Amino acid sequence: MRKWRDRGEAGQELAEALAEYEDEEAIVYGLPRGGVVLAAEVAKALGAPLSLIIPRKIGHRFNPEYAIGAVTEKGEVILNEGEITDRDRPWVEKEVTAQRREAARRRQLYLEGRQPPDPKGKIAIIVDDGVATGYTLRAAISDIKLRRPAKIVVTVPVIPEDTADDIEHDHDVELVALKREDHFMGAVGNYYEYFEQVEDTEVIDLLASADN
Repeated sequence: MRKWRDRGEAGQELAEALAEYEDEEAIVYGLPRGGVVLAAEVAKALGAPLSLIIPRKIGHRFNPEYAIGAVTEKGEVILNEGEITDRDRPWVEKEVTAQRREAARRRQLYLEGRQPPDPKGKIAIIVDDGVATGYTLRAAISDIKLRRPAKIVVTVPVIPEDTADDIEHDHDVELVALKREDHFMGAVGNYYEYFEQVEDTEVIDLLASADN
């Protein structure tokens, strides 16, 4: 199975798949941190501004690495209700508040006070470096819908087939995926040769470069 060399190469392939949106009234939204690397390639190729949506994972009360949902600063809370008992709900509410606060902090850090572009009536293109459970992607879609774009396009290099089907069924979006996997390899990083952690400084530099 062919893997992408790195996020930059995957972003260039996504840009080719989205060529029809070149010079359209579009805004490209990267999901920090890794998705911003791909989004920068897409924005550059399409001649579109680059911005952010910042979903935050909600981890299980007793296993924080195990995702049970996601949330953004203002969008709908996305939760796997089957993983939550009545006893868990006060903890979940506190975690949602904490993660909304962290998303706001990161926006201030990454954008350095710059005002994001308004997507109302435009094409919003949401970019990530891959999808596993789909919680953060669903949270991002919910967030951008509040801003009333004319159309939402979600684009990723790889996504499990069942997750792709659910997103297309549940959300009024166009999904552009380079690989829709019936047998997903467990983690997005398995589809890349190099999948190093992206640092905050790289996100800040990519956004600043896109403004110039």
